Amino acid sequence: MSFTHPIPSQNFGSDGPDLFFLHANGYPPGCYRPLFESLAKHVHIRAMIQRPLWPNSCPEDLRDWSPFSEDLIRFLDENASSPPTVVLGHSMGGIAALRAALRRPDLFRRLILLDPVLLPPAFILLWRIALRLNFAHRFHPHIVAASNRRREFDDLGPLFERYRGRETFRYMDDVALRMYIEGITRRKENGGYQLLYSPEWETRVYYASIWNDMDIWRALPKLNIPTLILRGGETDTFWAGTARKVIRLNPSIRVETIQKSTHLVPLERPQDVADKVIDFLK
Repeated sequence: MSFTHPIPSQNFGSDGPDLFFLHANGYPPGCYRPLFESLAKHVHIRAMIQRPLWPNSCPEDLRDWSPFSEDLIRFLDENASSPPTVVLGHSMGGIAALRAALRRPDLFRRLILLDPVLLPPAFILLWRIALRLNFAHRFHPHIVAASNRRREFDDLGPLFERYRGRETFRYMDDVALRMYIEGITRRKENGGYQLLYSPEWETRVYYASIWNDMDIWRALPKLNIPTLILRGGETDTFWAGTARKVIRLNPSIRVETIQKSTHLVPLERPQDVADKVIDFLK
């Protein structure tokens, strides 16, 4: 899958130094407005639109997550006015940023990963088995829900009420939840709303995840870019054991935990995340 035109992006924040941002699977940049508003006094955010949101993109072409890193490298080559620069990625975006940094460290001054989808080697092997035996949809906690996700809505009010009662969003306040809902939808020309991020792309990204990530673990000890990883205290993704393994392999990597948060830590604790990011950049 190729995209010859400039990679699209959205801009947020002040006229400060650039911070390049990569969103998670299913979470367009607009979902992160509370975080961007907390960062806005200090940096200018350039949020790259990743390929699941590109027009006419084909999810069936995705085999693993390495194209996301290739896209970031091209985006930085085209847009970073004075590399090396600062890159911040959440979840899938964090792994795209990490792999890009391992491949092109000259582009990075600082690297910040928000609860990245970095699973231990044993789990990577289990995922390969699940894919080969065709039961990955039963093994992954989000594939079935993503494939059945509702695509269109008459009004966002009932959607907010429904999401407000879900355990997934327990640590998001009402403002953040409303911004999340506005971020995942767009108005239709004939009225109502529809999802920005298609269920086909969301599920394909899940299937293509982690199976090819052993190269990250092999290269991680060589990472010499100042790196901060922020994880949710109740995350189901970047586990405490994974954090300890990362530190053993590369003690220069700084890992911090934000309590009362999950994998959605930048949406749940935007001010805490922004404070730690700015402190790290200083």
